[in-house]
Amino acid sequence: MILIADSGSTKCDWIQLNQDGTEFNRFKTMGFNPYFHSAEVIHHVLSKEANLANNANEEIESIYWYGAGCSSPSLNLIVHAGLEKTFHKARIHVEHDLIGAAYSTYRGKPQISCILGTGSNSVFFDGENAYEEVPALAYVLGDEGSGTFLGKRLLAEYLYKRLPKELARDFKKKFKLNKNDIINRVYNQPHPNVWLASFSKFYGEHSDHGWVREVIREGFVRFRDAHILCFEKANQVEVNFVGSVAWHFRDILREVLEEEGIEFGQVVQRPLDGLVDYHLKYLDVLQRSNINT
Repeated sequence: MILIADSGSTKCDWIQLNQDGTEFNRFKTMGFNPYFHSAEVIHHVLSKEANLANNANEEIESIYWYGAGCSSPSLNLIVHAGLEKTFHKARIHVEHDLIGAAYSTYRGKPQISCILGTGSNSVFFDGENAYEEVPALAYVLGDEGSGTFLGKRLLAEYLYKRLPKELARDFKKKFKLNKNDIINRVYNQPHPNVWLASFSKFYGEHSDHGWVREVIREGFVRFRDAHILCFEKANQVEVNFVGSVAWHFRDILREVLEEEGIEFGQVVQRPLDGLVDYHLKYLDVLQRSNINT
């Protein structure tokens, strides 16, 4: 059997395929990011996963993992070690979630594939080779337009008392957070990026409000300018997206891209189905590809 995983920092989607490519099982776990999770944590969580308990060691022959934070050999080894502890007999392939985004949105022609979810990033993919033009700087320095970007802006404006009154009232009622709560959660607790990104749901609940749309638009403009227009062929190829932020606010995203003459392609909320299609169609390419991220 083949196991394919698409992991963000928040959640991980899994699909288990029979050797003929038919679906055997589909499930979710928490997300794993080697910046925040050790091989031991990955193994501990997966070893208790009911969907894997009966066949993890015996029936899984190959694992294809596409994950947030898997951006260097040393980081990939953390995930590889955690999977190896759980799946003793499997051949394990660990790649960056950017590669997963590229595969899941590939439609047979060169493209720019972008992630706009908890974090943000972009890659150019021609079907065999992939490369980044600028680095992703994570939630402190980068992640333009992402859930963490939106969460940071919302919390800062609330604490600075600059939120529109009706939004401030709803925020206070919904979350019941004071300054100390927020500072402690951001600076002293684990996984602040995931917590910050969780506030993107508040934007969705108030998506018709002018301030909300303006902040989302600002984030997408900053993402476009940093992570799309950096590519020489930005105006010559289709630009595709994966991630919940891109999905829920795709109308604003389309406007921001089309202002610069960028071809707005598809938006995929969860790339797992596209990954399966790519593996079935292009597995020979996958096995010999030269990925240069």
